[in-house]
Amino acid sequence: MGARETIAEFFDFDEHGTDFRTETLAGLTTFLAMAYIIVVNPAILSDAILYDHDAGEFQETTMINGVEYTSGEIFQMLAVVTILASIVAILVMALYANRPFGLAPGMGLNAFFTYTVVVILGVPWELALAAVFVEGIIFIALTAVGARKYVLELFPEPVKFAVGAGIGVYLLFLGLQEIQLVVPYDGTLITLGNVLQSPVAGLSLVGLVLMLLLYARGVKGSIVIGIITTAVAGWALTLAGVFEPDVLTPEGSYEQVTNDGILSMLVSVQYDFTPLFWGFVDGLGMITDEPLVFLLVVFTFFFVDFFDTAGTLIGVSQIGGFLDEDGDLPEAEKPLMADAVGTTVGSMIGTSTVTTFIESSTGLEEGGRTGFTALVVGGFFALSLLFVPLMSAIPQYATYLALVVVGIIMLQGVADIDWEHPAWAISGGLTITIMPLTTSIANGLAAGIISYPLVKSAMGERRDVSLGQWLLALSFIVYFIAYFAVEAGAITF
Repeated sequence: MGARETIAEFFDFDEHGTDFRTETLAGLTTFLAMAYIIVVNPAILSDAILYDHDAGEFQETTMINGVEYTSGEIFQMLAVVTILASIVAILVMALYANRPFGLAPGMGLNAFFTYTVVVILGVPWELALAAVFVEGIIFIALTAVGARKYVLELFPEPVKFAVGAGIGVYLLFLGLQEIQLVVPYDGTLITLGNVLQSPVAGLSLVGLVLMLLLYARGVKGSIVIGIITTAVAGWALTLAGVFEPDVLTPEGSYEQVTNDGILSMLVSVQYDFTPLFWGFVDGLGMITDEPLVFLLVVFTFFFVDFFDTAGTLIGVSQIGGFLDEDGDLPEAEKPLMADAVGTTVGSMIGTSTVTTFIESSTGLEEGGRTGFTALVVGGFFALSLLFVPLMSAIPQYATYLALVVVGIIMLQGVADIDWEHPAWAISGGLTITIMPLTTSIANGLAAGIISYPLVKSAMGERRDVSLGQWLLALSFIVYFIAYFAVEAGAITF
């Protein structure tokens, strides 16, 4: 039996109606759509490590275990651990869960780690890593006994079926902002970007039209083609002198390529991330010094990550056709174990919570249906270890084109909602709209979960709401009360 036949048998290609080429292309598509995390996650987490609590500002260097490190060295360490944590989680997803989902340190959660926990609450980054580690251990335990799967099944049906469309609008909104077709405006908060004034908006619009037309014609790899073509065009226009550096190319990347040369960039990576590991070890020793703060941080990481991951998993599973007739994901504990293991390992080597990425939906649209898609994503992450500096040369607007296309496609989920039923219309509608308006999947879930039992009760259908659904709604209310109290300064540490 050849290698391809062995792979096909292991991942059940025939059962899922897929093949080697489709899965490979889907994996490449997902990787390209989420590769920005290799650059963005280190940029955000670097601020946590470089923040000086005494001075109240970010420094260019920092001391870890008596050794001074520059911001550039910290960035490269974090890029390496971002890749490694992603690979670990993806391997569990591919080989244990056999699902086509990519994982990496989550956006939003990394910002919460840095700017809320470390900067605002004043928690040392080492202690924050220890909190993420404890969260991961709790996730592993809850997943092993099936508790996380049980909570997922408590989600009201309209919420389950609305999550996909909600994530679609969320992706669409994020993508349009990044490619500058939607821009801030004082009078109405946002407005249409000017493609004649913004080179990014103009080039992105051309790339978006290309991607949509290729998709409409059923061209395999339309998303990959659109991303690569747009990125190459941005660099070509810059190298030709049509636009200044840093306009269509990522900031600083043009100077790195032209001044240092590609070869010198590739051999200058700081691969030694052990200082971050020893920082994590120090964080474990700090737990007894600030137990109340530590518990709050663990609770917040746990709550936000739990529902953010749950919403993403349900949303992308809906696109892949993995949900059953009740909107549940069979064997949900397996993909949930992937983010639990990734979070635990990731915290030990220096990064924040690992979660399933909504960008996985791009690979699903290219036909990815098995864990081999995820394995390909992991393979490209591993390959990127050799090209860490070059990853920063990919313009972010080019990758965000994929989110716009997939966001449009995911809107088909609204067809699964019974809009004639008040409870479905209200909870489903709130789930869909709150996600993009608050840029949070968890907030969208909260709106749907809290409103569902209230509306059902108002309709005289209280018996249709289980005790678990009431408790789930109550837990969100308690969480938001605590969150707003901290934000308003009513609770301080």
